[in-house]
Amino acid sequence: MADPAVVAAAVLVLALVVDRAVGDPHSPYHPVALLGRLIGWWGRPSRWPMRWQRAVGIAGLVGTAALFAAPYIAVALIAPPLVLLLAGPFLLKSCLAWRALEEHARAVERALALDVGAGREAAGLLVSRETAALDADHVLSAAYESVAENLVDSVTAPLLFYAAFGLGGAAGYRAVNTMDAMLGYRDERARLGWASARADDALTFIPARITGAVLLAYFALIGRGRAAWTCLLRDRHQRPGFNGGIPMALIAGGVGVAFEKPGVYVIGTAERPLAGAGPMIIRAVRAASIGTALLAGGALFLWAALANM
Repeated sequence: MADPAVVAAAVLVLALVVDRAVGDPHSPYHPVALLGRLIGWWGRPSRWPMRWQRAVGIAGLVGTAALFAAPYIAVALIAPPLVLLLAGPFLLKSCLAWRALEEHARAVERALALDVGAGREAAGLLVSRETAALDADHVLSAAYESVAENLVDSVTAPLLFYAAFGLGGAAGYRAVNTMDAMLGYRDERARLGWASARADDALTFIPARITGAVLLAYFALIGRGRAAWTCLLRDRHQRPGFNGGIPMALIAGGVGVAFEKPGVYVIGTAERPLAGAGPMIIRAVRAASIGTALLAGGALFLWAALANM
């Protein structure tokens, strides 16, 4: 019988291979696309009286996360090892978007090379801020900020939840994070999205700090550890929230760039222009993704060894 820890670790590695090979297919039947349609159905404020919206948001959070995670949990519990080894990587990959992060950044770079208007339009697909008046540097900043922040949400946190709680854990995290992305705004969705936003903050707290430690180790290895650490201490609270500022500050400091959302925050010091810094940012994201995957895989073997003592 195959060792469960070996199968689990193999699923993790193969999920990353699948992600790098196929990226994020644009299909209406992708699990996260189906999840988005479900959230879009119950997450319309006009559907509910205002006095019900907080309760609906809590019920929607719990019900949606449970419904989305249920098939993943069933496969993990019922499937024999060979089936799990074949299906598991695709299920776990559906909770990841590593290659997609890089593709989105490169799409903005290519569009910006044509003209700033095209760059603004491409950046507008990534971020919630208004991009119509951004200059070229702020377009690049929006794109790279999105990559830095979503490193945790889209790659390392799902991997860590998989290591801790299996396929169901990765799926549950992806569901909560998607609800926060769709509803966690201070507008008419605020009451519906309040529970999702708080749950996402809580679930991302530890993964953001583990990812930060991996990033800090990477920058120390390339001689930029002090700059990354200084920027983390100084600027991590510039961005609203207590998770997203960690990878953003470390990457900005480690690479030596400034991320700026006009009128809201500046993270980092512009030792070099953002134009041309893309490859260094992508290398940092790759190092953090691979490093966190190694930690997650190591944890799977350690827990299996402890369980067999």
